[in-house]
Amino acid sequence: MGVVEVLDPVAPTRAGGWKVDVSRGERNGRVSSEWFNRPDDERYLSLDDLWANVKGRSERSRSRVVQTADIRVEAARDNPERLHLMLPKAQKPVAPTHWAFGQLASIVGAPASYLRQLPAPLAGINLQYGLTNHRAEQVKTFETEDGRTELRAVTGPDYGRIHDFELVEAVQRIAGNGTGDTRWKVPGVLDWSTGVYNPDVEISRDTTTLYASDRDVFLFLVDDRNPIEAGKLPDGSPDLYFRGFYCWNSEVGAKTLGMASFYLRAVCQNRNLWGVEEFQEIKIRHSKYAATRFAHEAAPALTRFANSSPQGFMNGIKAARQQVVARSDEDRADFLRKRGFSKAETGKIIEKVLMEEGRPPESIFDFVQGITRLARDKTQQDARLDMEGRAKKLLDRVG
Repeated sequence: MGVVEVLDPVAPTRAGGWKVDVSRGERNGRVSSEWFNRPDDERYLSLDDLWANVKGRSERSRSRVVQTADIRVEAARDNPERLHLMLPKAQKPVAPTHWAFGQLASIVGAPASYLRQLPAPLAGINLQYGLTNHRAEQVKTFETEDGRTELRAVTGPDYGRIHDFELVEAVQRIAGNGTGDTRWKVPGVLDWSTGVYNPDVEISRDTTTLYASDRDVFLFLVDDRNPIEAGKLPDGSPDLYFRGFYCWNSEVGAKTLGMASFYLRAVCQNRNLWGVEEFQEIKIRHSKYAATRFAHEAAPALTRFANSSPQGFMNGIKAARQQVVARSDEDRADFLRKRGFSKAETGKIIEKVLMEEGRPPESIFDFVQGITRLARDKTQQDARLDMEGRAKKLLDRVG
């Protein structure tokens, strides 16, 4: 393969998409997990709709630092499920969310799961005892007005909040509305019966990959109308990739802020990512200077990936294909055994490549593909991740 280019777009082998080979590379189930667990009211059809929701929520919110000993718990005997908190200098009580209640219980060393099983008056007595007798310390509250005032988070005083809308805005700068007005959009769907990936699928509650709940946001977008050709498949057809990224955040402390960029070959109906290569991830804890790190590290990294040329990635694939490391059965066994693979694993890896490619492995790329295919057969997640990690290290050493 000589010149590398981003095709814009190539003629599809079938109407409505491109033929892809998802047996290569890794499978990533992170987006599928999000898709499976999100109810309809957490699914959005565009970045504009998502931004409007989380931005409005932020504008109705306030944060302040208070002493734990000054928080008062209120619970009515005539309503065993209702518990409120009275914060210092507040005009009215606040209702803790499920998440904030757990945070507050954790701060005072109380078992949240047990307290939730008690009637509100009993839970209130236990929680008040913990607040009153707990070593006095400061906490940062995060309250949101939405018909009633909810306490959405209780964190340490140095918690570095990055608002959910800030992450969405960073994505909008490169992806517009996320519906195809730029290169970046909600992904299409792989047809398993034909092996054709169709980027042009209607965005619905069932297909969207833009999510937000009361405690987090998660977004996944792809550049799937502009495939990248990375050499040829055994039948002579092009081996096509697309660029993709996902990112996440929680302004209430439920998770870090993070983003991952990668190349992939397809997204299936269940939103599993297939044929993933060059997976890179950034995570930022919500520490004191988190907002600064987001502005100077994470957001620029997302922009760089969105605007970058795939030349480096393609050169790596090309080098891996060309770097022959084994020409005999003995060479193949020695290559794998020296890298920590057992005799049984070595035989299976070679067999995988022989079955898929019609020839035994010779290049770094061949061995990486064989290892990742064997990893998919592992039933235990730790074993699968370990093998996928060894494959990635092998590819990283090319050149």
